[in-house]
Parts: sequence; structure tokens; C-alpha cells
Amino acid sequence: MKQNKVKTTIKDSKKLSVLAATAICGNDISSSVLYVSALAIAFAGQYAWITLLIVSLVLFLFRKIYGEVVGALPLNGGAYNALLNTTSKSVASFAATLTILSYMATAVISANEAIHYLHHIVPAIPIIITTIILLVFFSALTIGGVSESSKVAIAIFLFHLSSFVILSVFITYFLFNNGIGLFIENWHMPTEGGSITNAIFLGFAASMLGVSGFESSANFVEEQQKGVFPKTLKNMWVVVSIINPLTALFALSLFALPLLQSDSYQNTLLIEMASHVGGNWLAILIGIDAFLVLSGAVLTSFIGVSGLLERMALDRILPQYFLKKNNRGSSYRIILIFLVLTISVLLITRGDVKLLAGVYTISFLLVMILFGIGNVLLKVKRNSLPRPEKASWLAILFAIIAVIIALIGNIIMEQRVGFPSNFTVFLEYFVPAIVFITVMLNRTVLLKFLLKLIHSVFDPFRSFVMKTDKKILSVIDAINSQEFVYFTKDDNVETLNKVLLYIQRNEHTKK
Repeated sequence: MKQNKVKTTIKDSKKLSVLAATAICGNDISSSVLYVSALAIAFAGQYAWITLLIVSLVLFLFRKIYGEVVGALPLNGGAYNALLNTTSKSVASFAATLTILSYMATAVISANEAIHYLHHIVPAIPIIITTIILLVFFSALTIGGVSESSKVAIAIFLFHLSSFVILSVFITYFLFNNGIGLFIENWHMPTEGGSITNAIFLGFAASMLGVSGFESSANFVEEQQKGVFPKTLKNMWVVVSIINPLTALFALSLFALPLLQSDSYQNTLLIEMASHVGGNWLAILIGIDAFLVLSGAVLTSFIGVSGLLERMALDRILPQYFLKKNNRGSSYRIILIFLVLTISVLLITRGDVKLLAGVYTISFLLVMILFGIGNVLLKVKRNSLPRPEKASWLAILFAIIAVIIALIGNIIMEQRVGFPSNFTVFLEYFVPAIVFITVMLNRTVLLKFLLKLIHSVFDPFRSFVMKTDKKILSVIDAINSQEFVYFTKDDNVETLNKVLLYIQRNEHTKK
């Protein structure tokens, strides 16, 4: 008994600790500070920090939802795993396809944006080639093993939090000396369109993109030590609840609202804030931090998709080919195929990865909705399963409705600013993906149908060939049935052999 306990402890020690697991998914969700505050201000104006706090409330409810589902079903796969155990493989595969698309878009967008920040510091680097190099690097790191890649994730995560603390100290000191008069002026500015409700609605829809990455921890829960998963949810919630609303408040205190809503501040808000309060060196520090934490989001995508596709292969939705592991325990074939997919998408879009915004937005929000539905079905169909915590019915209903509102808001938002329809771009990627998954899911049925089709087409010809074959053989037998007689005056073997060879070559007979 003691020996078994020691073996279990050693095995568990190789799995991810709280810090490692939090860092892997935390890099994704915390990197949102680089864009979500500016995006919220663009739509909600001075009420952006309020919309970000509402998002924090929604995320708090999802903590319970994720905690209950994964606590009852502690397997990789996230929403796929929840629906697989409460509905059918086809429904679960729908959720899996959305998750894969979300990871694909996250990896490509994060890598590309990371290189853009690096390009801001080192203008000489080629963006597309360097983006490909970054994707290859993190795929190789993931192939090296989750525990090894988690060390890089931890370093990036701690550097990111430290950089934000340094920036916050400088901003606080600046505001202490200069006051918050600009924030008060911004607060009293008239709302664009005149509707505060509409501003908060659109701001909330935009702000929901700031919690992308929260679902990642559920996709590699089997690699985490016992009891780590709920702590990762708590840590991610704390981080995103502090840094995103605080960044919006800081921005509204440092710059006039019209300037914040201009295009020039949308992509580099934190760098502009750093330059304003600390000078060029602090702006460079934030630029390096942006490059690193967005790179960390790429790592999150590779680890998350690896856990999900491995689970799908174990469930025989995908071929067993994907389950081949290296000596580090990594499903390297999954990672390499995902790498090829991300590079191809980058090349197809020619580096204009904003086209993937629709894929990213709709996929991520639908995954969250499906996870909430999975929690409902778990309560109804498998209520007897033990679970460490439970989400209330009211909390689940509120959370699902909130994400549906955010989804509707994002579609309206894109139409409002004149961008291509999110839904159209989403379908361009979703339809081929779901067709492939559907084919894999029903491949035995399709193969049987193909076999039946071949028989129905070729069986009549086969019957004709068989009858013709028999007829021709009977004619040949009739011809060969004629006898040949050779008269010889002696029994010389050499002469008889020559005669037989002559007959074999020149006569139609076997007698």
C-alpha cells in the first residue's frame, strides 16, 4: 500500500502546480489588457470600466459553472467533455469544432500581434516570417512537454504582472501629482448617440472578449495536480477583474476621451500610457511585455488544443494516428498538424489576421454558452455524480443570457462600424471544419455506403464478366477436347519429347 502511494505521489508531482497551470491559461486571459480596455472605451466611452466590472461578475458565475462540470467530470476537453457526457458525440463534436477554431484564431492573432509589438521596438524584422518562426518555436516547446513549456509560461506570466505593477505605480504617482481632473471631464462628456444603455451594452459585448482563455484550463485538467483546477479559475478571475477595469480607469484619467477613441490609440494604448507617465524606457518595457505575454497566449493555444484533440482521438472521433506520443509524453502529431494549420491560415490571410476576428469572437462566445448548457444537462441527467461545488440555477441562467447578449452585441457592433460580417467570416472557417469532423464521426457509415454504392454500380458488370468467362472457358475446353494421334515406329524418348513440344506449341488440344 505504501509503495502504491509513493508511485501515485511521484506521478502527481510531474503534473502542473497551481502557478504553472495558472500561468499557461493566465497568459491568454491577462494578455487581453493590451486590447480590451481600449476596445471597451471605443464603444462604452467613460463607462468602459463599468462594463469591464460587469464582465468580471459574469466570469465569477462561470467559475462555479466550470468548477461543477470539471469537478464532476475531471477529463480534458472542456465544453466537449461536458456535452459528451450529457448528450451525444455529434453535439459534443460541434462544441469541439468551435473550441479548435477559437484556439486557431487565438494562436494566429496572438502571434501576429506579438510580432507587431516587437516590430514597434525593432522595425527591421519581417512580420510574417517572424510570426511563423514564433509559431514554430512554441510548437517545439509544447512537443518538449507540458512541464517544460510551463516554465516558460511562468516566466512570461510573472514578468507580465510585474510590468503591470510597475506601470500602475508610475501612473498612480503621475495622478497623485496632476490630479484626476481629466477623468472628471471625460465622465461628464455627452455619450455618443445619447444612450448610456446602448453604450454599456456595446461596451459589455466588446469587453467579453477579454475573458478568452478562461476556458483553456478545462482543456488540460488531466495534466494538473489534484485540486489545482478550481484555483486556476479563481486566479484568472482575480487577475482579469483587477487589471482590465483598472487599465480603463487609468486611461480615462490620462487622456481625453476623443483621443482614446481614435484609431491611433486602439492597438498601443498601454505603450502610450507608459510613454506619457514614464518616458521611452517604460514604453519599451511595456512593448517587450506585450510581445512576451501575447507569445504566452500562443503557448496556451498549443497546449489547450493538444489536450482537446487527444481526448477526441481517444473517443475515436479522430484517427488513432493522433495518439502517438514521444518520450516526453507529448502528442507531437497533433501539435505539428495544428502548427501547419496556423501557418496556412496566416499565409492565406497574408498577415491581415483581423479577418479572423469573427472566427475568434463567435467561436469563443459559443463555447462559453455551450459550457453553460452542459452544466444544465449535467444537473438534469447526471445529478448523482459527486462534485466539489455546485452552481445555482439562477447563476447558470444569468451567465448564459449574458454571453448570448454579448454574442448579439458583437454581431451588431461589427455591422455598426462597417466591418465584414463576423458571422460570414466565421462560416467560412466553421463549415469546412464541421464537415471534416462530421465525416470522421460517421466514417464507418460512409465507408459502408461507399461499399454498397460500388457493389450496386459494378455487380451487374461482375455478373456479365463471370458469365462471359464461363462461356469462353467452355469454348476453349471444346476446342482442346479434340484428340491428336501420333504414330511412331519405336519408343525413342527424345523423339517423343520433340513431338509433344511441337503439339503443345502448334495444336489446340490437351489430349
